[in-house]
Amino acid sequence: QVQLVESGGGLVQAGGSLRLSCVASGDIFRIQGIEWYRQAPGKQRELVASQSSSGMTKYVDSVKDRFSIAIDNAKTTSTLQMNTLKPEDTGVYYCRCDPCTTREWASVRTWGQGTQVTVSP
Repeated sequence: QVQLVESGGGLVQAGGSLRLSCVASGDIFRIQGIEWYRQAPGKQRELVASQSSSGMTKYVDSVKDRFSIAIDNAKTTSTLQMNTLKPEDTGVYYCRCDPCTTREWASVRTWGQGTQVTVSP
């Protein structure tokens, strides 16, 4: 099995920055692609950023030019750098394999457990 653990969330004032990490462990060979979602209170989970296996990145319009997604060279950690944060960025942030490859060459789309980001006005 592959596990994803997010970290780096917290409370920050508007205009501040946070760097979220998503570490893959267990039966992981490499992260091929990754997605970052967020879920605000009372709202549906939304995709905010993704990086495909070819390296192509995509962002929802509301975070373009403020957020930056990356996968490290070892292909076991993803980061989401969030700058110029706004109160509407508040929510629980989740990463998801898209996909991850296991040592047995299986493709999995595992979810992490989420990390809370709160941006105060």
